[in-house]
Amino acid sequence: MADELYTPDEPDKAVLKKAAKSSETPLDKLKATIAEEVERPVVLLEVPARDGVHLRISPNITQSQMRHWRKQAGEDSKNGLDPTKFACFVVGHTTVGVEINGEEVFDEDGVFLNFAHADILKMTGESRPVPDAVRSFFGTDPHIEAGALAVLEAAGYSDTVETVDPTNLSSTI
Repeated sequence: MADELYTPDEPDKAVLKKAAKSSETPLDKLKATIAEEVERPVVLLEVPARDGVHLRISPNITQSQMRHWRKQAGEDSKNGLDPTKFACFVVGHTTVGVEINGEEVFDEDGVFLNFAHADILKMTGESRPVPDAVRSFFGTDPHIEAGALAVLEAAGYSDTVETVDPTNLSSTI
């Protein structure tokens, strides 16, 4: 009778899940890994000249976007790329919100603010979100350029990829 206490009517789900996971082949694991979406989380970017103000930045930037922003900043012109204008494009197009003193700012309808929002354009006195509103919002060109570098770093453009010596790996993999 005591044996019945230790014999469940149905198998433990955690045990079954572990058994199923351990029976996965490396190909199954690779398929599952590749199926996962790769996206960098939103980061906060301090606006140095604006006490307590941070921009919510989505650092998910494609090469296509980078090429477009460089072109818009004059890369192919006779004067060459304007680094501050390029920085405005990076910051302006990746901003997905604004925070002040740790609270996200929304308009009266509950919509988050970005540089194209009418309230930001009105606050800055500008009609173009990029580069004008970004430039007015930051106040100084060096802060915009430093901010853009931080955004690009958060996007992974400064990441290094390390090689691994396969002879140093454990044989228990």
